[in-house]
Amino acid sequence: MPVIYHVTTAGDWEAARQNGFYTHPSLGAEGFIHCSQENQVAGVLERYFEGQANLVKLVIDTDRLTSRFVFDWSPSTQDTFPHIYGPINLDAVTEVLTL
Repeated sequence: MPVIYHVTTAGDWEAARQNGFYTHPSLGAEGFIHCSQENQVAGVLERYFEGQANLVKLVIDTDRLTSRFVFDWSPSTQDTFPHIYGPINLDAVTEVLTL
């Protein structure tokens, strides 16, 4: 069970629970939802979520995903990140951790 992570707000996660799936504006704009490996989460928080409150980290079991996920190269960070090419089905989220 390879695990990946996605940082979002508690409000966006609650909306996903109401909708029955999780999506993010990046899916429409870029075609995928940005995720991280465990060792990348701290950098993501520093780069994109500095000073924000009410954040949660979704723990995602990639074996349960119904959308395709791929590790893509990110030239801006010179690293490979997991991206999910579609909505995240809620049963793939095994844990929601408050940050």
